[in-house]
Amino acid sequence: MNDSWRSDAAVKLLKQRAQALKRIRDFFEHRGVLEVETPLLCHYGSSDPFIKSWRAYVDGSPANKDCYLQTSPEYAMKRLLASGSGSIYQMGKAFRGDEQGRYHNPEFTLLEWYRVDWTYQQLMAEVAELIQQFLPAASITQYSYRQLFLDYLSLDPWQVTAHELQQSAIAHGVSVPDTVDVNDKDMWLMWLMATVIEPQWRGKGLVFVYDYPSSQAILAALAETEYGTVAKRFEVYIDGIELANGFQELQDAEMQRARFVADNEKRRCLGLPEVIIDEYLLAALAAGLPACAGVALGIDRLLLSAFGQETLSQIIAFSFAKI
Repeated sequence: MNDSWRSDAAVKLLKQRAQALKRIRDFFEHRGVLEVETPLLCHYGSSDPFIKSWRAYVDGSPANKDCYLQTSPEYAMKRLLASGSGSIYQMGKAFRGDEQGRYHNPEFTLLEWYRVDWTYQQLMAEVAELIQQFLPAASITQYSYRQLFLDYLSLDPWQVTAHELQQSAIAHGVSVPDTVDVNDKDMWLMWLMATVIEPQWRGKGLVFVYDYPSSQAILAALAETEYGTVAKRFEVYIDGIELANGFQELQDAEMQRARFVADNEKRRCLGLPEVIIDEYLLAALAAGLPACAGVALGIDRLLLSAFGQETLSQIIAFSFAKI
């Protein structure tokens, strides 16, 4: 009999997963962080050109206002922060198109939290503490983004040109699709990170990277350093797999609007549809987002490492291939 209807995950692992989710909730309850729930459906997709939002067609939705399945609860959670919620967290489903494979599933479980009056350095420490609840033996290494490229590629990302990055990629045997703009410096930086640097972190435990170029700020505040402007942003990797992305959150509504506009301009250049700007979020920022740091962490990838498994389908009830 065809048993393709069965889950690829062992019942034992699903029970361990349930226990892990409880431990995460206990972690935040003991710290007085409020659990919240925000809608999975929203009228605004992600403007990030490298994230594909899933459109959802809902009867009765206002004209010219398509709905999307959230790629992250960030915008809604920031509206709660601006409403006076205090520090909050949320653990639930998020959706991203074109993401399927060993470490990707279009529907995944995301843990996102915000700490009011915290710095992103404080939040990095709490992220490490949470992860080590599940990976107690994992070592921790930290790099600034600049030092990372100096150490691994002998390149200063604040001074290097797109051509020099391309030459470094060629020297490392890295190629890119013909459709990519070879004059896009950030594209080369991200490509070299993914294809040359990250693979060297297998077996290295937890790696934190912080202080990104300002051109990769996304939703992060900026700061001046002796070598240039940095985004107060950090990412976390476990054995070379991206696990979390965090920020000192931008509070300036006009700067955020300018970034959304720039995202749409890049989308046009890439032949992608523009995304309507989320005016609710901008209104919340204008009303007053409290100083805070926030982070989004992929629960499925964390548990994949914690349970010593090879693919996400082994630790989720049903992968995209079986729905």
